[in-house]
Amino acid sequence: MALALTEPTDAVLLWLRHVQLDVEARLLELLELPDEQGIDPRWSDALVHTREYARRPAKRLRPALVAMGHGLGAGHADVPENLWTFAAAFELLHTFLLIHDDVADCAERRRGSPALHRVLAPGKLGEDLAVVVGDHLFARSIEAMLGTGLPGAVRAVRYYLGVCRQTAAGQYLDLDLTRVPLSEVTLFRTLRVAHLKTTRYGFVAPLVCGAMLAGAPRALIERLDRVGRHVGLAYQLRDDLIGLFGDSQIVGKSTDGDFVQGKRTFPVLAAYTRAPAATRAEMEMLWTERPVDPVALTRARTLVTAHEGVAATERLIERATRSARRALASLPHGGGFRDLLDSLILTLSQRRS
Repeated sequence: MALALTEPTDAVLLWLRHVQLDVEARLLELLELPDEQGIDPRWSDALVHTREYARRPAKRLRPALVAMGHGLGAGHADVPENLWTFAAAFELLHTFLLIHDDVADCAERRRGSPALHRVLAPGKLGEDLAVVVGDHLFARSIEAMLGTGLPGAVRAVRYYLGVCRQTAAGQYLDLDLTRVPLSEVTLFRTLRVAHLKTTRYGFVAPLVCGAMLAGAPRALIERLDRVGRHVGLAYQLRDDLIGLFGDSQIVGKSTDGDFVQGKRTFPVLAAYTRAPAATRAEMEMLWTERPVDPVALTRARTLVTAHEGVAATERLIERATRSARRALASLPHGGGFRDLLDSLILTLSQRRS
């Protein structure tokens, strides 16, 4: 039976706010590193900037999914204190990836403020320093996860490190495909990049890790994997639309970056495959030259809309959302976490930032 798409409930918004407050407090604790304070004043300054960056207002989706995965795996709503530390460490991993992503994309802003590489130093030096800080956060996050002492922590970390390797492959392809003609990039390839770069690390992994920490059986973990794949795809497709059509004041970062970087996203390829030959040639030119020009950006948006790139993406978002909810409906109630996750799936499918 088809599941109707309805409005998300207030409960999930309240839950996310609770997660944000708890995780931001834990992030501060995780980044208080007394053994590093005496290294050098300049490194201490870098840590101050890093703490500020990590605690900027954000959705904190991954920690929320860790807790939901644990609740669904355990079958109850009790969240162990150390689980929040593990969830906050998951957010540090996400932060590390954002820092590196901003360097690779030459992004100017993140979460409404300058990107970390712009904060640390001008030009290439700031980029180099930000890469180092990102590596530091990666190490700190794994250290914190293992330090929780939770049953299953080693198993979850080992699993997640494998996911990180695939995320690196997805990031590589996302960047590398910008030099490949649109005619050589298939829709399947764009979806594969989305799965590698975003879906597995951002959605599958937190749900699965949370369930592993609860000692969930393999069959339940496999079902959570399916939920994560579908909701992660819907999230990335929405992100692709926001990256070309979003409002920078709402998003907190530039929304011309995907075009300027020449990203081969699903909406672009969906329009390209439907366009006549003359329009395809124009799109090849636009996404190859990528002029930093409002007129070119407006034209790119017009072409993607006119040739059903937006409509095709919205249809796939709705399909992926329904598939996620259908897969979720087969899971145990999990102390109310199933209903919360169902509402979260709806919230993410309709988001504007």
